[in-house]
Amino acid sequence: MKHFKSFTAFTALILIMAACGGPEDGVAFGNLKDGDTVSSPLKVEFLVYGKTIKPAGTEEEGTGHHHIIIDGGSIQAGQVVPADDTHIHFGKGQTETTLDLSPGEHTLTLQFADFAHRSFGGKWSKTITVTVE
Repeated sequence: MKHFKSFTAFTALILIMAACGGPEDGVAFGNLKDGDTVSSPLKVEFLVYGKTIKPAGTEEEGTGHHHIIIDGGSIQAGQVVPADDTHIHFGKGQTETTLDLSPGEHTLTLQFADFAHRSFGGKWSKTITVTVE
């Protein structure tokens, strides 16, 4: 009877989780939210739902890697994410970084892209604003 109760509780939990839904496909910041006040250097954690992280150059359906765009917006689907001081690539499959940001307000855009750094577009990006003290 003890195992039946555990099984019933586990099944109920699964049904509740399914009814509530999980995270939608896309990206998110793991440790930051829009409007946060932070200090620099700033640790930034990256999450992705619905795709798998693989290093750049690894051509596999449903995979890609992260980019952060500082004080800029998302990249249109199919366009290559530039590589410069504003567009930072995490082509080794990294899921976090530390940024040195000047005091003031900044936007951070997390952009997911394919093996060749081609953006997956707006659904696979997330922009937040943070204020650095």
